[in-house]
Amino acid sequence: MKGLIIAAALSSITTAGLAQTLPGFRPSGLYDEQQMVIENSPPGTRILINAPLQGFGEDDRVMLIMYALPNGNTIEQTFGKRLNDGDDWHYDIQHIGAQTRFLRKVITDRTVVVAYLENDLKSWPAWSAATPEYPVKVRRMVEDIKSLFAPWDPELVLNGHSGGGRFIFNFLDAYEQIPVNVVRIAFLDSNYGWEDERYGPKIVSWLRSGKNRHLCTLAYNDSVVIYNGKPLVSPEGGTWYRSGKMRDYLSASFRLKRRERDSLVWYRSPGRQIEFIFKPNPEGKIYHTRQVEYNGFIHSILSGTRHEQRGYRYFGGRAYSKLIADTIVVPVRRLNIPLRDPPAETGPEFMKRISDLPLEEREMEIFHAAASGNIPRFLRETITLQAVFNDLHGNPHTLEYEVMPDYLAIGSDDDFCRIPMNPRTAQRLADLFGASLLTAKLSDHIWSEAEVRLEPFFYKPVGNANELVTKFVEHDAQIEKQLAEAGATHGLLVASIKKDVIISSRIADRPDRVVIYGWHRPDGSPIQPVYSGHVWWYVDYSHGIRFMNRQVILDGKKADVRDILADPVLFRVLTDEDSPSDVSFYF
Repeated sequence: MKGLIIAAALSSITTAGLAQTLPGFRPSGLYDEQQMVIENSPPGTRILINAPLQGFGEDDRVMLIMYALPNGNTIEQTFGKRLNDGDDWHYDIQHIGAQTRFLRKVITDRTVVVAYLENDLKSWPAWSAATPEYPVKVRRMVEDIKSLFAPWDPELVLNGHSGGGRFIFNFLDAYEQIPVNVVRIAFLDSNYGWEDERYGPKIVSWLRSGKNRHLCTLAYNDSVVIYNGKPLVSPEGGTWYRSGKMRDYLSASFRLKRRERDSLVWYRSPGRQIEFIFKPNPEGKIYHTRQVEYNGFIHSILSGTRHEQRGYRYFGGRAYSKLIADTIVVPVRRLNIPLRDPPAETGPEFMKRISDLPLEEREMEIFHAAASGNIPRFLRETITLQAVFNDLHGNPHTLEYEVMPDYLAIGSDDDFCRIPMNPRTAQRLADLFGASLLTAKLSDHIWSEAEVRLEPFFYKPVGNANELVTKFVEHDAQIEKQLAEAGATHGLLVASIKKDVIISSRIADRPDRVVIYGWHRPDGSPIQPVYSGHVWWYVDYSHGIRFMNRQVILDGKKADVRDILADPVLFRVLTDEDSPSDVSFYF
């Protein structure tokens, strides 16, 4: 039965030249771009992935740029926009978004994708110091991002400004040899962490491994800058000194030719694989952000290619001015579900293993399986729903929210089983994924919007049979049979197959109970009214866990489900209950 799965996302990627939204991405509405936000993977990080809508046909090739943010800057500030009165000046100093648009017009044999890498300390050096096993976590972060573009076997570019260079060195720490898919490394005034013996051999070996390897390093003389009466950097702590050491180290293995042009000093290797650009600073000015603003990101990607210095000049006027947008559109974060390990158990294997476990142990195994990412891919591709709901005073509000198309399951796309669980296990998973359980009101709305509505199928109670794993498996097989008979495919929004475990103001009054609702009949009426008569640990085959993204869009702005439910007026947007609730979760 699981053979009816289709990878709807993958079926669209073979159409070359046509606009297409990748799985988990959302069109930004600007410059034919699409985006995804990933949070807390690993913990304390936030990632924006910006891609074009075109360029993902089966013959296309992807250049994936990891851009590690400078100290003190957010993704939005780094992306950039036109300044309005009252805007923070940081929005106008890098413009990586506009510079990327310039690159997409120039680079026609690659699809240029940029991943903006931020952490909650706004400093990669500080994050690294506070993060045990940071090389492993950085490596996993990059691999997770790469996996989104696996069909195109992406080339990888490591790039960063300021403290973002620490991220690049963290990545190098994670490997004995630099991976072969890394084709470019660029330090935009960011190689403070350079150490000859630690990184030199890896860089040399990597550069020698292929002519398509490029290293670009930009630096200015920060050693002469006095800021607030003190030197800006220590004598050996700035990028001027570190870049000089880096250049000298590489000069032992590669012939670097020096020349001066446009107030800059250039060092290049034959074939232009290596390029250092130094900005002398006789006046002691701060050029730290100017090196990026003055087409630095563009140059860091085009150095050593036939496009270098064509249509732009490094340290010249902004070549991308007409490509700066008036606003920044950043979507809600995706559900933070880890990648599934291919050798992980199938659904039937998992269900057989937990079949005879005591209830407490069974719940623990369910949590570990789902938390590790052993969840079908199609459940990760959330469905975006929109509605206009009134608040307590009858004022209308536009709500946009993302919901799983089906109920939580364990296993692969080809072999899974939907898995009931108690509300506390579900809540732990929701917190881990950045998700929320539904309200009864949203359960109704999902039914009204569902692409597939099946006839509820239930079993008469016989002893405790409905609470056993064998009944879970039997009911799942029945659902699959009904889906097949309806000609439905996984990934479509499905309703009426289970009751929803929901959040409700009743939780605050009776935290020892589970609240269930739904299992809609064909006319839309629920078989199960809101009910909190079962003790919290009670589970049967009819209980389903459907997660929604806890981050929603309310009247065009991001909002948190818990904040809305606690608001004395807005709570009615999400629930038909009589009062707001500060406890919109199980504990």
